[in-house]
Amino acid sequence: MEITKETTIESKLEFNGTFINLKKDQVQLNNGEKHYREVVVHPGGVAVVAITDKDKIILVKQWRYAVNDELIELPAGKLEENEDPFFAIKRELQEETGFIANNWESLGFIYTAPGFCNEKLYLYKATNLTFVGTNFDEGEVIQTFKFSFKEVEELIKEGKILDAKTLVGLNKVMSQSSIYSGATILPLKYFSDY
Repeated sequence: MEITKETTIESKLEFNGTFINLKKDQVQLNNGEKHYREVVVHPGGVAVVAITDKDKIILVKQWRYAVNDELIELPAGKLEENEDPFFAIKRELQEETGFIANNWESLGFIYTAPGFCNEKLYLYKATNLTFVGTNFDEGEVIQTFKFSFKEVEELIKEGKILDAKTLVGLNKVMSQSSIYSGATILPLKYFSDY
């Protein structure tokens, strides 16, 4: 089966926000059909699985207005214009958790919602942590927690971690960890009730 590439015919900015924009594009498929696509234009983001010397994973809890709920997540943030993702994640880890890390590993990137948004989110693993103090962004209210690998697995099984970037990052790290014996933490059975 051949994937049909869509060619942009026209692009119109519908909304210009403080950090996201919304555009409505008219596209043409290879077969000549024309359709419209609405796209949230996002600067990109970063997230980190930070692990302490005592093999605890640092997670944060904060209110997410868009889903009207409190979520448990990896420390994360958005990229500033033309910002290097590695610089951004070092900043976000310190701002949200108070930790800096001496060891970093890239875990690649994901597209968070490619059906309507172009956000590219870079994932990292950080170890050899030192606490230096938090520096929250204006308007941020964040609680920081440290959980064992087993406790994180239980939080996922109980449906208490629902954030996609967090599930992907944790799965990448926990599936390669010698501390965690499971091959993966996200079998489909965990999602049947959610």
